[in-house]
Amino acid sequence: MSHPLDDRKPVLAVLTVEDEWKQFKGNRANFRDIMKTGRDLNFPVYVVTTKDLKLSASRIQGYLFSPEEKAWHKEWCPLPDVIYNRIPLREDERKKAALQKIDECLHHSSIHIYNPFFFNKWRLFDWLKKGHSTKALVPDTKRMLASKSLSAMLRTYQSLYLKPESGKAGKGIMLLQFDASSPMPYRLTIQGQRKKNIVYKTAVLSSLWKRIRKETGKTPYIMQEGISLATFRNRHFDLRVLVQKTGKGVWMVTGVGARLAGLKRITTHVPQGGSVEDPEKLLIPVFGQEMTTILLNRLKSNSLLIAKQLEKGAGYNLGEMSMDLGIDTNGKMWFFEANAKPMKFDEPHIRKKSLERIFHYSHYLSQQSKD
Repeated sequence: MSHPLDDRKPVLAVLTVEDEWKQFKGNRANFRDIMKTGRDLNFPVYVVTTKDLKLSASRIQGYLFSPEEKAWHKEWCPLPDVIYNRIPLREDERKKAALQKIDECLHHSSIHIYNPFFFNKWRLFDWLKKGHSTKALVPDTKRMLASKSLSAMLRTYQSLYLKPESGKAGKGIMLLQFDASSPMPYRLTIQGQRKKNIVYKTAVLSSLWKRIRKETGKTPYIMQEGISLATFRNRHFDLRVLVQKTGKGVWMVTGVGARLAGLKRITTHVPQGGSVEDPEKLLIPVFGQEMTTILLNRLKSNSLLIAKQLEKGAGYNLGEMSMDLGIDTNGKMWFFEANAKPMKFDEPHIRKKSLERIFHYSHYLSQQSKD
């Protein structure tokens, strides 16, 4: 490899899949940042595809980035000690060849892999409900299987979010509202493309169900009680927390950001018109300075409890995750989702720390024996 190998530093491979040009998929800017951090910290690191990762070979083909040429090159690399899974899409990870390779890594006698799989939304809520300290953070969530159970839940809460079990970036999320006093009591808001919503109203449950099925197709969905979130200038917001394990193998909060929903949008996801903001800017006008400090501390401690509980539920090594939590108008905190392949934080100090922690935790992991 082109950088000095330090005997004490483990070799880290960033795992992805091959693209149609026989190169590799994934966020290249992120991979370049990982490479640069590896160089700065003197860790050997490369990108490898599931196809090239041959665990029984003595060396394998990996991709290295040359800052001088601003280009990626394929080179022979030593077998990794630690594999950091950054396969970008669920459908890539679900393919038989990728699953087989991940399974080989999980069962390898010495090579460690962390964050082997994407999360499934339904399972996350299920795992958190089992935790004594996390169950209070979970909104009432059920699988959406029939119109009867949907109707019963809607009458309990008057407002439900319908979400795909394996969703990404707010895609496919719908808001369902029930107003008994209206001639058209059912109101379904479908988040359309380019900041336009589609609103469907009906008085008939069977018509509503038909419309929902048209939107969801064969995709498994969950239904979740609608939480009345705190708002800033009439837009609701939630908080995104990045938690990672340190060089001691302990969960820590790396950074907290806030996302403000676009005008009249039903989620805060940036691809759906949301914007990234400073948490205090949004919280102080609603809760005041003193309460904001308390809430942010509570947010951090809850995030660590959630991370531990999710890792326990998953039953395999996790080194990082981002999670979305909301604060309702009464100051109560709610968990909405977690992501096993977190997007990068733009704030420079958070970004730097998040990149370094990938290597610190990998170093820790490489020193643990696999039982």
